[in-house]
Amino acid sequence: MRGALPRIFSFAGTDMKIIQLTDTHLMPPGISANGVDPEARLRAAMADILKRHANADLLVITGDLCNHGDAEAYALLREILAPAPFPVRLLLGNHDRRPEFVAAFPDQPRDASGYIQSVLDTDHGRLLFLDTHEAGVIGGIYGAERLAWLDAALADAGPAPVTVFVHHPPVADGIRHFQSISLHDEGALLARLAAHPGGVRHIVFGHIHMPLSGTSPEGIAYSSGQSCTHRFITDLELPDPWWTDGNPTYRILMIDELGFRAFTVEVGQIPTVRAPICEGP
Repeated sequence: MRGALPRIFSFAGTDMKIIQLTDTHLMPPGISANGVDPEARLRAAMADILKRHANADLLVITGDLCNHGDAEAYALLREILAPAPFPVRLLLGNHDRRPEFVAAFPDQPRDASGYIQSVLDTDHGRLLFLDTHEAGVIGGIYGAERLAWLDAALADAGPAPVTVFVHHPPVADGIRHFQSISLHDEGALLARLAAHPGGVRHIVFGHIHMPLSGTSPEGIAYSSGQSCTHRFITDLELPDPWWTDGNPTYRILMIDELGFRAFTVEVGQIPTVRAPICEGP
């Protein structure tokens, strides 16, 4: 779909369950990325999601869908996602390639300039899906055309709060490795969001391959999902941190009368002892 503010559907209901996957870095079958098989990780995550969360309202993958943005990997991604009984929204990260993505997923909404941006309206406000991908740039770009689209999307949201999905974090994360490869916009995106009269419920992002949650100086809450495949051993000071393996990971995002909550799920955890039922108080 092409247009200024694409709307594929809107949600109505008392609560919303959104599944977030991020940084899947899919490779052609049998090829690893940083010592991990991303296809095996994504298949395990999707099997768990389909088994436990078939009632989800939406699945969002927040960028770096494929490690090299190649057509074969996007075709594999399409095959893995095909059984999903819920809508799927895909965002681009720095590892993606826009032409190959559009060829593989022509039904994913784009704005009038061809960026992978769209909105969804719900009983809990507007969801915004933003495109910070720029070919040949590791960090994110959100230039004038994209900002103009965002201005229109925020104005059209009126007094409703917005929940934002994006690959590159639009906030300073304080991680040395990402110091020069975060969003290169001099704070323009965050300033637009902070000025929205309806407020920002949450900013959901990827890119950093590790869990992070916080609040910006403007008071906007944000968090990242854990990469579904290779991840960093957390070290805030190392410019060259170590990659490591781990369980496939996704998040359950709930938006309802309790507000916004994010739960991390690791696929393949081994149970030890069952907890007793706690009656309280």
